[in-house]
Amino acid sequence: MTDFKIEPGQRITRLPPYLFGRLNALKHAKRQAGADIIDLGMGNPSDGAPEIVIDKLCEAARDPRNHRYSASKGIKGLRMEIAKKYERNWNVALDWETEVLACIGSKEGFSHLCLAMLGPGDTVVVPDPAFPIHSYSVALAGANVITVTLGNDSKFLETIAMVCEHLYPKPKLLILNYPHNPTAMTVDEGFFETVVDVAKRFKIAVIHDFAYGETCFDGYKAPSFLSVKGAKDVGVEFITMSKPYNMAGFRIGFVAGNKEMIDYLATIKGYYDYGIFQALQIAGIIALRHCDQDIVIQNQRYQSRRDVLCDGLRRIGWQVEKPRASMFVWAKFPAEHAKGKGSIDFAMDLMEHAEVAVAPGRAFGENGEGYMRIALVENEQRLRQAVRNINRFVQQRPIRKVRANQKG
Repeated sequence: MTDFKIEPGQRITRLPPYLFGRLNALKHAKRQAGADIIDLGMGNPSDGAPEIVIDKLCEAARDPRNHRYSASKGIKGLRMEIAKKYERNWNVALDWETEVLACIGSKEGFSHLCLAMLGPGDTVVVPDPAFPIHSYSVALAGANVITVTLGNDSKFLETIAMVCEHLYPKPKLLILNYPHNPTAMTVDEGFFETVVDVAKRFKIAVIHDFAYGETCFDGYKAPSFLSVKGAKDVGVEFITMSKPYNMAGFRIGFVAGNKEMIDYLATIKGYYDYGIFQALQIAGIIALRHCDQDIVIQNQRYQSRRDVLCDGLRRIGWQVEKPRASMFVWAKFPAEHAKGKGSIDFAMDLMEHAEVAVAPGRAFGENGEGYMRIALVENEQRLRQAVRNINRFVQQRPIRKVRANQKG
């Protein structure tokens, strides 16, 4: 034995405890014991990618030319299709060569862009609650996070302006995310005009996470940050194929917008990776060209699941608004259901006793306490069963077992 201990780098020690760790460990143990956990904890699509995409992937994977290293920025055809998509969907003109870059999922691109732009002494404004990587990527880059309470109105933007005006040194970056994860909060046309004004006034860059930009309901169409005049002068936007096309495991995302910021990310990626497997990129081209109707169909599925889940949760006393977008429901649980426990411990109880996995609001920031994020990744029957299980637990009645083949 020796007293020698290998220490991690400082950037690892800056990370807060991973609050999903306990939940994931319990979920694994329960499943190992044979429990049929209804897993609504992660935004991991359970529906398959379009058949035309799978067919092209299989064809391209058999071609030895696609087995070689690819381009770290993404192949020409894929980036051209994203530029066409922006023109088609949001009336945004993009130069595919200089204003579009493909990432190994938007999470990878987001993290590496922060690494490219930030360092010790830099400060970033992040709304609270937030998707964890929006804060963790800043910490991993050695920079500091300043949180502001999440909002979608003029008061929220006035708070950000006040932070930019009075903080020294002034923030270098503002991170936004609409439709929002975890809360499903949305914005309307005109919101990003003020964002651009604030960014130009205080010389602060903007990263907008638009992962749920096409997952919308009830006729709502989420506005793109880049659709605002001057947006490309101050920032970029990340989108992904994971949610609209059910291609989460393919790991294809994109960043579009400001040329300089994209160059910074391209520099980092040039050192770190050789790009996405080319067969996946070719399959992505097919999705972008031919699968708009598949997005419509998927959104109809999510909307139906949303209605079932929200109606069920309301019946058992939870406070929830039907979201206009995203694949999540953000629900406030009654304090008496948790019996004085916080959202993390209550989520543990729901998994242990109701056999339902949800994401505790506290895992997304202090302002998430008292809420649960529930993903719409199971079919209506399973969602109804999840609500029944939760209600039986809080009423201190045993849950009724369901047959495994009901899982969808």
